[in-house]
Amino acid sequence: MAEKTRHRSIITPDLIGMDMELLLNVLDNVQNAILIIDQNETIVYINREYTTRLGISPEKVLGKSLREIEPKALALKVLKTREPICDVVEYVESLKINAIGVTLPLYNKQGDFWGVTSMFNNVTELIRISEDLKRTKEMTDYLQEQLRDEQLPQSFQEYVCVNNEHKKTLQLAARVAPTDSTVLILGESGVGKEVMAKTIHNASKRSTNPLIKVNCASIPENLLESELFGYEEGAFTGARKGGKMGKFELANNGTIFLDEIGDMSFNMQAKLLRVLQERELERVGGTRSIPLNIRVITATNRDLKAMIDAGTFRGDLYYRLNVISLTIPSLRERREDIMPLVRVFLRRMSPGEKVTVSPSVMKILQEYDWPGNVRELQNVLEYASVVRTAETIVIKDLPQYLKPKLPIDETGDSGRFNIKTATALLERDYMIEAIKACQGNKSLAIRELGISRRAFYEKLEKYGLVNLAE
Repeated sequence: MAEKTRHRSIITPDLIGMDMELLLNVLDNVQNAILIIDQNETIVYINREYTTRLGISPEKVLGKSLREIEPKALALKVLKTREPICDVVEYVESLKINAIGVTLPLYNKQGDFWGVTSMFNNVTELIRISEDLKRTKEMTDYLQEQLRDEQLPQSFQEYVCVNNEHKKTLQLAARVAPTDSTVLILGESGVGKEVMAKTIHNASKRSTNPLIKVNCASIPENLLESELFGYEEGAFTGARKGGKMGKFELANNGTIFLDEIGDMSFNMQAKLLRVLQERELERVGGTRSIPLNIRVITATNRDLKAMIDAGTFRGDLYYRLNVISLTIPSLRERREDIMPLVRVFLRRMSPGEKVTVSPSVMKILQEYDWPGNVRELQNVLEYASVVRTAETIVIKDLPQYLKPKLPIDETGDSGRFNIKTATALLERDYMIEAIKACQGNKSLAIRELGISRRAFYEKLEKYGLVNLAE
């Protein structure tokens, strides 16, 4: 205890005799709010700045327990540790303000611990301005990141659609776009779920505010919470000084697009549900509730209903997300969209040139099943645009896996009356259908085709179908 008394201020004898009224007058004229709390956690003094600047009457505070009024106050920590806390921003729940100042232990002249004093200023407005600046900077960083990542435009001036079923989906999307309804977009990988989300946002009343994209499958589970909801300084090892806003805060007044929502862990689903219900969040390591004004669009290629039955997706979250459901058909289900998509992609990939595809190439593109959907078509055309040697893309410009096993003459009318070629194509189609119908069982397929085992394997090799069979 002697160690504490060693640091007492050096004062003149005249000051020792100063009466209490003079001391209180000094404290009342300090431009900081001041509280004095005794070791029993009772508030025994507040100065004039505290009452006038914060608009709190003395009767509501004096003689009351600090723990009852502000159970998370830093002063309670100082009462326990007897170690000062300086220049730390503290959110004062009872006053709804952010404060910064110092909290110091008090000792009497015998060196015995007596209580603590807190001196602070209201910095709520400064923090708001600071967070606005931080949000602007982080939004700039985010948009620059997006520009770096995008090699080709991800959306079109006009949404390309000819297929009637797809048109119905677009019509529903157009009706829901001006509202704030939550939208769930369903479809296989690569069908254009993100393009649909952008289209909806751009047609909404929030279009002048940000659309923030989050791929839930690409972010590690242990980082997803801080990525979505942000974190405070010191929340975990390596946390950025000053903390960081999450994607939900960046999307405030705009739209957040949560892609691959079906890949989110069950535990994280519960946290997301709470934010969607409350329309507010707390950063990781924080205590302050941040209100949200956002529109939520989600997407998945998974069967969420089957996941609910399997216990891997929350039913309450599903019904919260599935207010409006939009299902985008696969490209093989809307083959009439392939030709207009080809034209749009080529026009964007080769501006100023009149790049086309040969009839044979278009036939291949129309007949292929496109497991990667629109994204795969885009990649194929990008490859062909790079390797082509003329304005017309021909078969030799296609990726190897799309080139037919049998040669096709592109100089004439594509050999459409060549009996040998037509027979070979028909034989190949029969092989594919038989293998699929027999679920890859080679013995069953041989029996169905009525050919010998040797002939079967020769044709597998000839037509490039080895990987199709088990």
